[in-house]
Amino acid sequence: MMRQYFFRNFLIVLIVICNVGCDQISKSIVRQKVSPHENIEIIENFLTLTKVENTGAFLSLGNSLPYVIRFFLLSMLPILVILYGFYFLFTKTDLSKLLFWGLSFIIGGGIGNIIDRILYGSVTDFLHIDFVVFQTGIFNMADVSIMVGTGLILIDLYLKRNSPEVDYE
Repeated sequence: MMRQYFFRNFLIVLIVICNVGCDQISKSIVRQKVSPHENIEIIENFLTLTKVENTGAFLSLGNSLPYVIRFFLLSMLPILVILYGFYFLFTKTDLSKLLFWGLSFIIGGGIGNIIDRILYGSVTDFLHIDFVVFQTGIFNMADVSIMVGTGLILIDLYLKRNSPEVDYE
C-alpha cells in the first residue's frame, strides 16, 4: 500500500516536472534565438514561431490592469489554485486516470507560466497556428499542457456522463 502511494505521488511530481521542463526549455531557446515579433515559418502557411512577451493572461487579457491587481490575479491567485491542485491530487486517491493526468498537466502548465511571470514579469509566447478557417493566438508549451489537461478532464466528464449508472440498492 505504501509503495503504491509513493509511486502515485512520484508519478504526479514526474508529470508536473516534465510539463514544466518542456515549457521552460522551449521558452529559453526562443528567448535566446528569436527576436521579438520575428516570424519564422516552421510549417509553411500553418505553424509560425513568433516571440511575444505577454504581461496579461490568455490573449493578453488583463495586460492593461494596474500592476498590483495583475500580480494578484495572474500570479498569486494561480499559485493558490496550484497549491490546492497538488493537495487535491495527493489526497484524493480514487481519481480516474484521465482526471489524474489532466490535473497533473494543468498544474505543470500553470507552474511554467507562473515561473515566467515571477522571473521575467511576463510570459513568453511563441507559437501561432493558422488553421485556414481560423487562427490561434500566440501561445507556449505551458498553454499546450493546460489545454491537453483540460481536454483529458472533459473526456473524463463525457465518459462518466454517458456511462450507465449502477444502482446497488
